[in-house]
Amino acid sequence: MQTHVYLSIAGENRIAIYTLDVSSGGIGFQENIAVSGSPGPLALSPCGNYLYAGLRSSREIASFRIDEESKHLSHLRTVQLDADTCYIATDKTGNFLLSAYYGAGKVTVHTIGDDKTVQGEPLQTIETDIHAHCIETDATNRFAFVPHTVPRNAIYQFQFDEKTGTLTQNPVGNLNPGAPIGPRHVLFHPNKPILYASNEQGSSVSAYTLEEGEHPGILMDLREDLSTLPADFDGDNTCAQIHIDPQGTFLYVSNRGHDSIAAFAIDAESGKLSVVGHQLTEPTPRVFNIDATGNLLFVGGQGSGKLATYRINRESGALAPIGNYTVGESPMWVLFV
Repeated sequence: MQTHVYLSIAGENRIAIYTLDVSSGGIGFQENIAVSGSPGPLALSPCGNYLYAGLRSSREIASFRIDEESKHLSHLRTVQLDADTCYIATDKTGNFLLSAYYGAGKVTVHTIGDDKTVQGEPLQTIETDIHAHCIETDATNRFAFVPHTVPRNAIYQFQFDEKTGTLTQNPVGNLNPGAPIGPRHVLFHPNKPILYASNEQGSSVSAYTLEEGEHPGILMDLREDLSTLPADFDGDNTCAQIHIDPQGTFLYVSNRGHDSIAAFAIDAESGKLSVVGHQLTEPTPRVFNIDATGNLLFVGGQGSGKLATYRINRESGALAPIGNYTVGESPMWVLFV
């Protein structure tokens, strides 16, 4: 089956589609899909046949059908928002789209209709605080987590009803790190009750346990907090995205300032992290992603307009450069399909 790479090219109001040769790691340009605003976050439906795009400059969410063979995007519907969303994700059923709004300081839930398009008015809007940066449900689809960078410096916790699409504040409250580390993006280990967070201001990665006791699914005590920077680096830096390979073996975080991808190995038993190393990459590596095989990692350089491609060493987690491609002004999302 052919793999494709979708890139949000924010500075040129287009989604670029590339074909991928998984064996070599090489890509070839296929086509551009013009959109009405600068594309940012992309989300794939659980069935893999539909794509949702947050268009930040026009404050919209667009729904597309993905052609099964060519992976061409056919526009189905666009809905207007009252603010621009920086992160979107479907719940595990694919019936709802959850969005986080950095400037507006809120989250919304939209219904996804029978035609698989995002419907007009949001089902629910919850004001959180400034710098809401991400929203994800856990594997059970019963809880949702929303990290906020500094100044709020917190991970908001919600219960999620997958039948109604309703978010309610978790009774235990939000998680507030003691230091101003600024949790930005979160993700879950593929088969352990552990949540990992990239910390924008802290230039670090944190691991949290999801408790299964009296209050299941709640983030509890911090397990660890590791720097994403080499010990001899003393310049300015902020972290951006975080990704885990599908096997749950390695974790990566992007550094903006040091302009690198920090690599960590994940202990098979405990889920604890250990530093693998740092791969220097394109200027301002805000976005990156890992393919379904766990062998390839692609980085978009927001400052250079280039895509850097790497092969993951399956023994060590280290990154080996493959290629470098000029893709356009301000790549803002990388998605493998």
